[in-house]
Amino acid sequence: MLERWFRLRENGSDVRTECLAGLATFLAMAYIMFVNPQILSAAGMPPEAVFVATCLAAAIGSAVMGLYANYPIALAPGMGLNAYFAYSVVQGLGFSWQAALGAVFISGCLFIAISLVRVREWIVDAIPRSLKLAISAGIGLFLAVIGFKNAGLIAANPATLVGLGDLHAPSVLYAGAGLLLIVALEARRIRGGIVIGILAVTVAALLFGHARFAGVFAMPPSLMPTLLQLDLAAALNAGLVTVVLTFFLVELFDATGTLIGVSHRAGLLDAQGKLPRLRRALLADSTAIAAGAVLGTSSTTAYIESAAGTAAGGRTGLTAVVVALLFLAALFLSPLAATVPPFATAPALIYVAILMSYGLAELDWNDLTESAPAVICALSMPLTFSIAHGIAFGFISYAGIKLLAGRWRELPPAVALIALVFIAKFALL
Repeated sequence: MLERWFRLRENGSDVRTECLAGLATFLAMAYIMFVNPQILSAAGMPPEAVFVATCLAAAIGSAVMGLYANYPIALAPGMGLNAYFAYSVVQGLGFSWQAALGAVFISGCLFIAISLVRVREWIVDAIPRSLKLAISAGIGLFLAVIGFKNAGLIAANPATLVGLGDLHAPSVLYAGAGLLLIVALEARRIRGGIVIGILAVTVAALLFGHARFAGVFAMPPSLMPTLLQLDLAAALNAGLVTVVLTFFLVELFDATGTLIGVSHRAGLLDAQGKLPRLRRALLADSTAIAAGAVLGTSSTTAYIESAAGTAAGGRTGLTAVVVALLFLAALFLSPLAATVPPFATAPALIYVAILMSYGLAELDWNDLTESAPAVICALSMPLTFSIAHGIAFGFISYAGIKLLAGRWRELPPAVALIALVFIAKFALL
């Protein structure tokens, strides 16, 4: 049955290889079980229910990707988008987390709609590569600020806006040691380096009395506090238009880029360099976004950590199905997730930020009309503490610089249109 469904021999794989690949992917991305509840708790969401929603959203998304699209790519609530959800939409703009979940659901429905038609290709192809790189790097820098803040490495300073934290605080020492450990493990290509780092810091904090042990195994907590709590009426508020647009754009670029990037490394692209069954893969991704919002978590997306599984030989959807099963098994680890302190997950945020910042190296620094808007976009995200504002400034500056430089022919209509939407939004504030 597995052979017929996943075409294992045709893809040069077998059940054992796919199972090991699924385990490798799960270990590489399992940190989201600990990090996502902590981030979304900043929005006032109950962390126990978010833990369950995170595992279920990852299981559903990965299973759909594996069974429907037959790709070895796992899904889970995305890093960056969860921070935007909690710190920008809820804390910054003052919307309820229920309204934010409604915005995520609407963005998922829009994603489903464009995945069914060719609008997706028009949008993705029209957005300049420099802005795509800048959005990814900017989200990384945004995560870095949150990681440094949770670790206590930086603190508010009325004179300089931000300053050095208390370096004698235990949280700083734990986070610093955790970051060094994670980077060293990843540099040695040890699978699950991020999870090992988080757990090592947690164990050390428990031994020295800086964390409270809540247990390891238990029946899954109730999902009811977040299940079906999305507020669609509030999400349709005019003030959330930009929020929906931001969720939608980041989800679109993140999903497409991850799918193509992981598939390229795994040799799954066709002779023309395109991804077969791309529409199915994007439908799986967008369906997972809507399902995650219903369950009670921020946007679910394809994980670049899936490359750990393809490096281990995963070539079919069976790899993703194994990841889904492991996330279901992880539902019984909720006490362990409650034990992990924020300073233990801070190094994971900073490490992910390092990976996401790589894109800046690929900018064409000799063309100011490309590099300047990208830098404005990337820097605006951490400095305004808003992914949405960073994207807005990136699109507006790109359109303005191209026009004033006399290179308006290089300005894609989609970019000009999105820039006008953001300008109108700021003008009406």
